[in-house]
Amino acid sequence: MKKTIIAIAAASVLLLSACGSDGSTSDTTVAAADTTEMSTAAGTIVEVAQGNKDFSTLVAAITAAGLSDALSGTGPFTVFAPTNAAFEALPMGLLEKLLLPENKAILAKILSYHVVTGEVMAADVKAGDVVTLEGSSIAVTTMDGVKVNKANVTATDIAASNGVIHVIDAVLVPASVDISKL
Repeated sequence: MKKTIIAIAAASVLLLSACGSDGSTSDTTVAAADTTEMSTAAGTIVEVAQGNKDFSTLVAAITAAGLSDALSGTGPFTVFAPTNAAFEALPMGLLEKLLLPENKAILAKILSYHVVTGEVMAADVKAGDVVTLEGSSIAVTTMDGVKVNKANVTATDIAASNGVIHVIDAVLVPASVDISKL
C-alpha cells in the first residue's frame, strides 16, 4: 500500500511538473529526478542509511559525532542526507579532520544542520527558511527543482520508521562553523 501511494505521488508530481512548463513556479514543485525512491526499508533513519552504500560516509560521520542514538530515536525527523560523492567534494583533507575525536562537536553541529524536526514528505515541501536541529535555518527553494541552501535534492521520500530521508548532493555547513580553522 505504501509503495502504491508513493508511486501515485511520484506520478502526480511528474504530471503537475509537466503541466507547469509556463515558467511559473509553485511552492510544492518537485523536479522529476527528485522523486526517486532509493529504499523502502522500515528501520530507523540510521538503519536505513546503513543499508545504503551511498551513505557509508554519512554513517561513519554520524557514528564519529555520537549521533547514532539521537537519529535512531522516536523522531519524527527529516534528514537531508549528503551522499558519499557530496562528502568527497569537500576540500581535500576536511572530512578526515572532521572525523577526528577533537572535532566531534563541530561534526555534530554540521550533521545536525541537515536535520529538521517532523516528517516532511516531498509533496509537502514549501519554499522558505526552516530551523534545523543545529539551531539555525536552512533555505529551501523550489524553483527549478528543490534545493536546500545550494544543495540539490536528488532523491526524496526514503522512508524510515522515525522519519524520512531526502538525498542532497552537497554537505551543508552552518554559518557558525568556520571550516577554514580546522
